[in-house]
Amino acid sequence: MGTSWSLQAVSPPVGAAAAVQARFDRVVEQMSQWEATSDLSRFNRAPPNMWQTIPAEFAAVICAALDIARISDGAFDPCLGRHTEQWGFGSAGPIDAIPTAAAGPANHSIDFDPQECRIRRTEGAALDLSGIAKGYAVDLAAEWLLGQGVRHFLIEVGGELRGEGIRPDGQPWWVDTEIPPSSSLAPYRVALHDLSVATSGNYRRGFEVDGVRYSHSFDPRTGRPIVHNISSVTVLHRSCMMADGWATALTVLGAQGAIARADAQGLAACVIAGEREYLSRGWCAMLD
Repeated sequence: MGTSWSLQAVSPPVGAAAAVQARFDRVVEQMSQWEATSDLSRFNRAPPNMWQTIPAEFAAVICAALDIARISDGAFDPCLGRHTEQWGFGSAGPIDAIPTAAAGPANHSIDFDPQECRIRRTEGAALDLSGIAKGYAVDLAAEWLLGQGVRHFLIEVGGELRGEGIRPDGQPWWVDTEIPPSSSLAPYRVALHDLSVATSGNYRRGFEVDGVRYSHSFDPRTGRPIVHNISSVTVLHRSCMMADGWATALTVLGAQGAIARADAQGLAACVIAGEREYLSRGWCAMLD
């Protein structure tokens, strides 16, 4: 996943680190856009309109991704693979100029058969699950730990975190929310007690051409990097996968649109746009 991970756990079983790494490796083997042999890469190379059977973990992420895409009215789209590749954020590596024939709106799609765990794509559709798969990896490892009887732990993958139970000193797992490096706003300190947090930030990856910065955050409705002034969106959720996916979707909607959608879905979200902060009702309720 191109990042690091950490685990703090109370009385973990022998071999816990290797088992957690194995869960992360499974996600990479199935859903990486950068691994040519992954299930996702093979699907993207397969002929259109041909059903492809996928593993259960891959299917779970596809199901969640399509749900968020539907509920967000297309602000999240797992079929952005062609766009991210053309703009230098995929397996082909970075570019130093704006694509002259960039793909337009992400109006390609996939069909998903949850009963048979299979998917097929229309012509031109290519999957990119980087906006949700990392959160799922956190959940996959967390569920394994819980299944082993480990009740108290904090697990983190590249800034996406899930905390269960409490620390040995009786305190919750306190973490500070991620703030854009250019912002003077103070972070929130969150108690991750059976809770996950994910942040989508347009400052993490991007490139600049003629003084204009192009972010890795894409608007599927235009097929181009976002152009508004949202610099980060943080979402709190029981599921790290859902926090990850919704943070990605809300980033696309602009500050007012993101908060309106978060309120409609009962999401705890914090949006930073410039030097201004916008909080959803769910986030405010956690402050009380």
